[in-house]
Amino acid sequence: MASVLGNVSLKFSEEQGMLMDVARGFLKDKAPTDKIREFLESERGYEPALWQEMVDLGWAGIALPDSVGGAGLGIGAVVPVIEAMGHALLGTPLIDTTLAGQLILRAGGSEQEAQLEEVAAGRVATVAYLDGADWGADNGALNIGADGTLDGHKCLVGSAGEAQLFVVVGQQAGEPAIALVDASQLGAGAITPNTLIDLTKRTARVDFSGAVAHSVLSGDRVSAALRDYRLLGALLTAAEAAGSTARCLEVIIDYLKTRKQFGKLIGSYQALKHPTVDIYCGVEDARSFCYHAASLVETTALSQDAEIACRMAKAYAGEGMAQAGDRAVQFHGGIGFTWDCDSTLFIRRGQWSRQVFGDAIHHRKRLATLLLE
Repeated sequence: MASVLGNVSLKFSEEQGMLMDVARGFLKDKAPTDKIREFLESERGYEPALWQEMVDLGWAGIALPDSVGGAGLGIGAVVPVIEAMGHALLGTPLIDTTLAGQLILRAGGSEQEAQLEEVAAGRVATVAYLDGADWGADNGALNIGADGTLDGHKCLVGSAGEAQLFVVVGQQAGEPAIALVDASQLGAGAITPNTLIDLTKRTARVDFSGAVAHSVLSGDRVSAALRDYRLLGALLTAAEAAGSTARCLEVIIDYLKTRKQFGKLIGSYQALKHPTVDIYCGVEDARSFCYHAASLVETTALSQDAEIACRMAKAYAGEGMAQAGDRAVQFHGGIGFTWDCDSTLFIRRGQWSRQVFGDAIHHRKRLATLLLE
């Protein structure tokens, strides 16, 4: 039974609490629902001025060492900020930039100090990882030549239109490698935007053929860094989903307390009460899983306990957000399917959260091996 229980550590530091309070207050003022709807219609999905304010708050460097201009708080301290962003349904390059910084740090270390300083200072960066749409595939088809020239493309690259630095995963001489490519290296028409179900997000297909990397990371650290990238991506996506689910629950409760049917508030019917309680329990469980994982992730290679925690958080929070979004639409009835109703934002976010960085089946399949040996 011990192998199934594993590590149950759960911590919430004073720094995390302060970051959560600041993030919630900032986003409540800067990103109310009407502003989010304005962002949906924009090219970037957010306002550059808003991103700069987030950079000025130090959010881009929370997880990076203070030696490169970061806060040195570790990746676990980013979780409450991402949860707050999920609650606001705000899409910015923060997750992509944070993960890019972590991949560079873990694969390149202090040798990449200049790039890490730029990321901590707010230079938009992103990881180009997927060759297709399968998080379980090798995703190493892109070739990096001996001279640093790239040949190949990547799919669903987050914040590709705004990114100034691409951290491109591929292979060099048959071994995993990571190329750091400036956006200026891309040819005309290299970026083809995707149409996503979650309109708060922006991704694109990027053709890197002919681009020359200014630095290539290779060696034993790359494989471990890529594994950590996938797990940390799953954790941050789970934290975002937990925040979005909490916001969805608030919208559902407000509607159940105001909408009347047959002369009674619809919140008085058990058929709506019980699923709402299930969503509430799901929010609390998802947050617990996320902060359990945040308690275990380190700046060094992630342990098996940390891997288990990240996978559990993603499997649970992703499914919970999808279920909450579905119930929000159903509870609102006919209007719930319309663009004017906010429930459509939640069901769309639910579909995104469920799939990105691997769905629940993907993670549970791997958890079975880790937990049951």
